[in-house]
Amino acid sequence: MLIIPTLDRSGAEKQLTLLAKGLPRDQFDVSVCCLTRGGPYSEELSAAGIPVTVIGKKLKIDPAAYYRLKKHIRAVQPDIVHTWLFAANSYGRKAARAAKVPHILCGERCVDPWKITHEHLIDRYLDRFTDKIVCNSSGIVDFYTRKGRRADKFVTIGNGIDLIDGPPTQSKEAIWQDLKLPPHAKMMLTVGRLWPQKRMKDLIWATEILKRIRDDAYLVIVGDGPQRERLQRYTEQVTIHDRVRIVGARTDVPDLMKHATLFMLASGYEGQSNALMEAMATGLPVAVSDIPGNRDLVKHDENGYLVGLGQRTEYSRFANFLLEDEALRNRFAEAGRKTIAEQFSIPQMIDRHVRLYQSLR
Repeated sequence: MLIIPTLDRSGAEKQLTLLAKGLPRDQFDVSVCCLTRGGPYSEELSAAGIPVTVIGKKLKIDPAAYYRLKKHIRAVQPDIVHTWLFAANSYGRKAARAAKVPHILCGERCVDPWKITHEHLIDRYLDRFTDKIVCNSSGIVDFYTRKGRRADKFVTIGNGIDLIDGPPTQSKEAIWQDLKLPPHAKMMLTVGRLWPQKRMKDLIWATEILKRIRDDAYLVIVGDGPQRERLQRYTEQVTIHDRVRIVGARTDVPDLMKHATLFMLASGYEGQSNALMEAMATGLPVAVSDIPGNRDLVKHDENGYLVGLGQRTEYSRFANFLLEDEALRNRFAEAGRKTIAEQFSIPQMIDRHVRLYQSLR
């Protein structure tokens, strides 16, 4: 049984869906449980014959939801419960323990600096009866071992993604018209939630520097969040509102990636960025922050550029290299796709989970 708070369209939810659908049916009878609510991936799982149950947790501390979850686990009687993300890790592991599930796994998918003391205490307490903690990057292991969790409990299994091939469904001209970009514009693309973790101001500042030396560098920010209006005002304050497009959430990100010149990510912390993986799988050269989650994917000057955290002028310098040099872009694009194909494919991700689950017998 895989337990997760929701099945919204986000990174952990996508990886859980890929895993649940890909586990070999002759070895595993899979079910999914949503602690709070379902979401878009519910239909995809149901269509694949995987039962999805919603517990309906409504409060941060919700004893009724805990008892419903415990009752559901007892009814299903799984051999393995694998929880994903903090709320499910907390409620799910406690309920699985009470239901006498033989093997319990916990899933940490991101570095979580927002956690405060009592949440780390909950993690460490529940780790006592957790077989393994499954994470998707070395940075998560480093973060949590510094918080007092046992290093020998962690198993790192990278995210899985297919190479993204095929022509775009929209022409470059149509997208440029939609984004109000001039014909000569080169798109620097970033994708992410608009909140402090993503450090979008670093990329806007880098675009301000690029404006002084080029007339074709345009930053397109895809995503929404609490900082949207503040970032819009910031572009006006640094006088580059004509070079930045904050376009909100979009469903055509694959097309944008196929027409963009490069991808940038300035995050202060990540687990393992799905947007970065999608850019590399598309063959888009990348310049991203030098943090552990990104470092697992990008080797500096081999398949992309790593930029010191907060070094805004370095983003502009490396972006300028990529905007200027087609041969360099092609080299990074080919190397990035090779990294994804050889180390982060969906079959590899599923096989690593299979081997982990089998090792618990």
